[in-house]
Amino acid sequence: MANNCSFERVDHLMTYLELVIYVPIFVIGLILNVAALFVFCIILRKWTESTIYMTSLALMDMLLLFPLPFKMHATNHLWPATFQPLCSVLESLYFVGIYGSIYIIMCIAVDRWVAICHPFKAKQLRSPKAALGTCMGVWVLVLLAISPTIYRFREAGATDFHCFHRFSKKGWSPKVIICLQVFGFLLPALVVVYCSMQTIWALQLSGQRSPQSRACVKIIYSSLSAFLFPFTPSHLGILLQFLVHQGVIEDCGTKTRISLFIQIAMCLSNITCCLDALCYYFIAHEVRSTKNTFRLSVMSQRRATFSTSEV
Repeated sequence: MANNCSFERVDHLMTYLELVIYVPIFVIGLILNVAALFVFCIILRKWTESTIYMTSLALMDMLLLFPLPFKMHATNHLWPATFQPLCSVLESLYFVGIYGSIYIIMCIAVDRWVAICHPFKAKQLRSPKAALGTCMGVWVLVLLAISPTIYRFREAGATDFHCFHRFSKKGWSPKVIICLQVFGFLLPALVVVYCSMQTIWALQLSGQRSPQSRACVKIIYSSLSAFLFPFTPSHLGILLQFLVHQGVIEDCGTKTRISLFIQIAMCLSNITCCLDALCYYFIAHEVRSTKNTFRLSVMSQRRATFSTSEV
């Protein structure tokens, strides 16, 4: 049945659809992230925890944007076999940008959770040096995990090929997909959702309906949306395509729909470069309001401590 199943219509549709999606993402994402780096590094020049994390996120987005022109070209053109090493490098940069962004967003969520929900511990745990060390650790971790793995997934051959498409069977092995789903998405997603909900709950229960608290809630919702909207469909598509490769799904029509879904989802996942601009938009206000929110959290915890001691 697999030999009789044709994906020509899907491939033909994606040759045009990818260009329609990628071109505006590349242009808008490049402008927004270059502007963000200019603001953080040249105009603000105030290295707080927030600006360090957001600068690292903007760099990850730039790393994701860099291979997009090559990805657009590879969609409609075969590359010669001698370009396989170049293709592996570009694929590595692309996936480092994706999963680096996921982990940086997770670190931002944890940092806010510590600052607002545990203000006394924040004095020891939060600092610009700690934020810089965390970002450097994320870069090293993702580079070490992704780069060698992607390089081994494209087997050497003598024929022309489409870069960013048709990984070898090693790339769809259960070990790789389980690690990708659990450590690449599910674990960071659980951390982001937990920290975000706990932080929102703490702000709403603080009893201080201040503009700073409302602004922080908007920031958290923006960050959560920028995380879940691009990455959830793409990892669902990877899971479904894995089931196809394992022979769990054999119906030709279902496999065709899954192929179309995963390709569209992977294209739209690049919109994270633009959605992160929501975080950049609020960053200046967050830098100004962090101290106020920190003081409100300390005061609320002190009131709870005093009321408990009086009982």
